[in-house]
Amino acid sequence: MPNKPLDAAPELDRLDLRILATLQADGRITNVKLAETIGLSPTAVLARVQRLTDEGYILGYEARLNPLKLGAGMLVFVEVLLDRTTPNVFDAFKAAVQVHPEIMECHMVAGGFDYLLKTRSADMADYRRFAGAVLWQLPGVRETRTYAVMEEVKDSARLHLPGG
Repeated sequence: MPNKPLDAAPELDRLDLRILATLQADGRITNVKLAETIGLSPTAVLARVQRLTDEGYILGYEARLNPLKLGAGMLVFVEVLLDRTTPNVFDAFKAAVQVHPEIMECHMVAGGFDYLLKTRSADMADYRRFAGAVLWQLPGVRETRTYAVMEEVKDSARLHLPGG
């Protein structure tokens, strides 16, 4: 039997997976309705949800907002190449992207560039303002490549769960 790290969470059983799948589909479901769906008592379900939260399987709950209705309809992905790849440059870049709400996601990647950003703007003029005032001013940025999204074919934050 392979050794597990000391901080490894216990294995998830089928009920845990059903709870996660149900919450992922409807984060606003009441505990009573969740208990009915899963086939456990509300007390047992509440205890499991609390454990799943404490163990980090559930990170939080949030409403999905419509960016088109809220003035953020333009989705742009940006490849960022840094001028140097040293710990202090990485740290400065990571800290700087945290404070700009237009940057929705930032991922360090392996390959021909250092970071991939997901940004939202109202339109191309708004993106150009953001690029000049923010993006190109981020610490260590040497080069960027911009990919404006013409059509969002699939947009999901749902994870595929085992047995699902």
